[in-house]
Formats: sequence, C-alpha cells, structure tokens
Amino acid sequence: MESLTSRMQAVQSPIIPVVGELIKNSPGTISLGQGVVSYSPPPEAIELLPKFLAEPANHLYKAVEGIPPLLTALAGKLFAFNGIEINEENCIVVTAGSNMGFMNAILAITSPGDEIILNTPYYFNHEMAIAIAGCRAVLVGTDENYQLRPEAIAQAITSKTRAIVTISPNNPTGVVYSEAALRQVSQICGAHGIYHISDEAYEYFTYNGVKHVSPGAFGGNNYTISLYSLSKAYGFASWRIGYMVIPKHLLVAIRKVQDTILICPPVVSQYAALGALQAKEEYLRDNIGAIAQVRQLVLESLNRLQDLCSITSANGAFYFFLKIHTQMDAFELVKRLIQEYQVAVIPGTTFGMEEGCYLRVAYGALQKETVKEGIERLVRGLQMIVGSGE
Repeated sequence: MESLTSRMQAVQSPIIPVVGELIKNSPGTISLGQGVVSYSPPPEAIELLPKFLAEPANHLYKAVEGIPPLLTALAGKLFAFNGIEINEENCIVVTAGSNMGFMNAILAITSPGDEIILNTPYYFNHEMAIAIAGCRAVLVGTDENYQLRPEAIAQAITSKTRAIVTISPNNPTGVVYSEAALRQVSQICGAHGIYHISDEAYEYFTYNGVKHVSPGAFGGNNYTISLYSLSKAYGFASWRIGYMVIPKHLLVAIRKVQDTILICPPVVSQYAALGALQAKEEYLRDNIGAIAQVRQLVLESLNRLQDLCSITSANGAFYFFLKIHTQMDAFELVKRLIQEYQVAVIPGTTFGMEEGCYLRVAYGALQKETVKEGIERLVRGLQMIVGSGE
C-alpha cells in the first residue's frame, strides 16, 4: 500500500520513545531524561479504590467533566493553594492528564490556520498539539535567563492569534516566572481579546522560598485557561488525571471535544485522585523536600561544567536546561552520552531550540543515594566529549 499523506506528517515525533530506544540498547544507562518523580501516590489514593469497586454503577460512563466529589475537592484545592474561586463565570473539567487539557483548549478556541504563541524553549507536546489542530505555533524567544519577554510577545500578536501559552514552573527550563511578568501577559491577553493558557503542572515544585503564582487568580477569568496535573506532585503519571479551569463560555466546546475523545476521565483514576487530595501535608512536603536535596546535589555537580556550558538558575520544576558551548548537534551529543557514558538527557532541539546545543537534565526521578552516579556520568561525558573536543 502506498504511504498515506496526513496532517501528522507535519507533527514532530515525540522524543521520549526515541531516547528510550537508545537507552534500551545501552543497558545500565541512568536516565536524566523523562520528567517523572521517583515516589508513589499517597496511601490515601489506594485506600479509596475499594470504595470505587463497591459501587457497580462506577463501571458505567460518568459525567464528561468529572465526578462531583472530585470536582468539589478540586475547587477547595484551587481556592486554598491557587487563590482561584470557582463561581458562575468559570468551571473545572477533569481530564486524562493535563496534555489532554491543552488539546481540549486548542480545539475549543481555534479554527485551522489560527496562531498560538509559544515561548521558546517550548514544551514539545504543546507544539505538537497545535500542529495536530491545523494551527501554527508562533515562537517568541525568552531572554538569556529563559524569562518571559512580554513586549516581544505583544509584538507577535496578529489577527489570527488565539492564545498565549505560559508554563510556570517551566518545562524544560525549570525557571519560575515572576508575578509581574505573568500579569503583563494576562493584561496583553485581555487587551487583545485572546486567551492566556497557563500550564501549571509543576505548581508545587518551587525552591529557595520562591512562590508559585496562578494567573487564574488575577481576575479576568473570561480569558484565562489554567491547566493542572496530578502526574508530578502525586506520583500519578500512569493514572492519567489532570484538570482545567476554564471560562464557563468554553464548557460546551470542551465537552464536545472530551466526549468525542474520552467520553469521561477514567472513574477509577478519579477515585484515586480524590484520595490523593486527602493526603497528609507531609506527603508533598517530604517528597518535594527530598527532590530539593537532589536538586542541590545536581547543581553542585553541574557547576563544575561552567567552562563548558551555561547553567541558568532555576527555582522550579525538576529540570536544568544547559546551553553547551559546542558546535555539535544536540541529538548527536545525546546519542554519544548514552552509548559511551550510559547517561541519558533530552536534546534541546525537541523544545524548539534549533540554534546552538542545549540539553534538558531531569532530576525528579533520582534519589539522593543514586543521583551522584548519574550526574557524575553526565559531567564526565561532557568533559570528555565537549571539553576535549572528541
């Protein structure tokens, strides 16, 4: 059969499976690639599963936007942590992960040919979703510290622009955007009648006293779409539960998308999520505290590479985004690090950084006992490959 031509040919291939295949072919490789945590969901999540199983009706389809007890619990969390009040102007929709929330949003607010502004480096699944929808990602570079440039964002707006996307704490850079910068973006969106899509999957992962800021708390809920996830903070990656806070006027469109693709979020996962939200305070504090210790060890090791790369201070998520001082292709460098030094990172090209050589280092899945070896391999590999000009 002749190969088919489809819209998917314009969509980049996800990098994680590609790197995963390289890892599989180099046994013993330590991965600093995928953005996951090492810990499991809280016991409260598992303890609620018998309640799910005890009700036969739970095996039937449920509400498109989520089960009422979970929506109530999420409303409480949003008010307490994010400063977002759920009222007659907005609502919550539970999704199968926040990537689905992003896809829902793009399909609900655009027509083919419309534009979405992404700040580079971007999160690759965002760029892919925009391409799948037949829209165009308009790329705006961040500054030398990967912080937003609101003036440049404003200049990129055209008659086809439908939204500006921000991710804070950021994937892939780990930086946290200031409240002032996020307010500027929200004001730009309000002035132009476009949406502000705020991806806050890493909301709990901030360090050195830095506080997370939610644009949805600024007011102006008529144009703010906020995306959240349980995958990171609650160790829920495979359970596929996220949620979005949307202006009420988008609910009909979002329901159409979600009913077509999903019908309803997996009810068993929603019960687990309801349990997770009841976890003791120490669960998040202790697990994120442990990641903060790992982060410090990673930073101390990476600082030995200051002559080979630029390391931007990053007070959020669990990433560092390195600019390597080399003319090497980023993916070629990644392949050599895996094959020769058994350590995996992600090339910056997949995040839209075509000029220069960048690497994303993820440390969320490492533990204090094992982080040393993984980072040592990375440091040694970069010193030998880049430092010696091999």
